[in-house]
Amino acid sequence: MLLLTTLGRRLLTAAPILLIVSALLFTALRVLPVDPAAMSMPPNATRAEIEAARTQMGLDRPLPEQYAIWLGRALHGDFGRSIHLRRPVTRLVGETLPATIELTVSAMLVAAVLGLLGGLLLFVLRGRAVETVAETGTTLMMSIPEFLWALLFIFLFGVVLHAMPFTGRLDPGIERPAVTGFLLLDALIVRRGDVLASALVHLVLPAVALGLAFAPPIMRVLRSSLLDVYHEDYIRQARLRGVSEVRILLRHALKNAVLPTLTLMGVQFGFLFGGSLLVEVIYSYPGMGNLMVDAVRNADLPVIQLVGLTYCVVVLFINSMVDGLYLVLNPRLRAR
Repeated sequence: MLLLTTLGRRLLTAAPILLIVSALLFTALRVLPVDPAAMSMPPNATRAEIEAARTQMGLDRPLPEQYAIWLGRALHGDFGRSIHLRRPVTRLVGETLPATIELTVSAMLVAAVLGLLGGLLLFVLRGRAVETVAETGTTLMMSIPEFLWALLFIFLFGVVLHAMPFTGRLDPGIERPAVTGFLLLDALIVRRGDVLASALVHLVLPAVALGLAFAPPIMRVLRSSLLDVYHEDYIRQARLRGVSEVRILLRHALKNAVLPTLTLMGVQFGFLFGGSLLVEVIYSYPGMGNLMVDAVRNADLPVIQLVGLTYCVVVLFINSMVDGLYLVLNPRLRAR
């Protein structure tokens, strides 16, 4: 209940942020040297036809009035039509958003598992000869961006070993079930083991490429938090009571040291969600990243605007969830 209350409060405060972001995004796109009316017309359209289209689209009005018209339509769920694809942009985003969410959640799971296990390993190795080697390894991992991991995996597992697929979401010839838009969930709902297996195999390389790029900061923050926690009095008291080092680490120190790590993971998820764009393009993954790249290439302003707002909404939602979860896990904050 506390989590839901905190989430609701955070989402209410996010409304002004969304309004500001939408205004800035709308203004930035309108000052670009691109004429949406001309882009929406066939190549042989006359100047009079283009001007008529500009009037119909409201582009001949002052910018504040244009934004007010767009905002009024947006509040009713009308974000316009794609200039290039001639389809409602809400439908385009709705079709691609589930794929991006599946990819980023899978990547975050990879980053969390590797980060937490790696952080525990770095802490256990403190003071030993191999500690320098481990820290050098994490530094090397941090210096490799997600798109480079993606290219390395394609070369190694796709080209050299022929072990993993590296394009799309499903093998050719497999019919995709359409229930919720989330491929893994739909495969479970319709009990299609072939779809689930193919989707998971196609998800491995892009998810691991994204996860590896974001795991090292989690490792380092967890290690630093554990070092700080081990100076607390209750750790010394646990040792005096004869509690084993493994139990002290996993039952006492970890639950307090993981709180700063959880906050970092929430921030990391926002960057990871945005960083999925390049990975989606590299793996021909049909998510919002590919939609955004195609929209930028064709100066499809309505699509660019809604995709940008969607990224903002998802990041705000995740940060609100993390804040609420942090409040639930930290009794000292609940007492205030």
